[in-house]
Amino acid sequence: MRVKRGVKGRRHRNKTLKLAKGYFGGRRSQITTAYSTVDRALRFSYRDRKVKKRDFRGLWITRIGIAAQECGVSYSVLAGLLRKKSVALNRKSLSDIAITDPKGFSDIVAFVRQ
Repeated sequence: MRVKRGVKGRRHRNKTLKLAKGYFGGRRSQITTAYSTVDRALRFSYRDRKVKKRDFRGLWITRIGIAAQECGVSYSVLAGLLRKKSVALNRKSLSDIAITDPKGFSDIVAFVRQ
């Protein structure tokens, strides 16, 4: 005798179809294609949450590097000087300072260079 799963199965399918809302064609309404599409989308979203962190770190380093070049020092030298002087500013905050307050960033560079 086969088991049709009843309410539990319907709940499971509805959950998947709710996640497939906004997809094109059968991907949003047919349960078999919706399963595979939603599974793929969830895998991409999990992976890209990690990739996003990498991308932002690269962006911050690029911004700091450009601002440091304007102050006459390379990014790697600046990072070494910051570590040597024990300045506890992370890349995100340094990048924000470099964009919003260039004078303050040049003051930081001058402080670590002396």
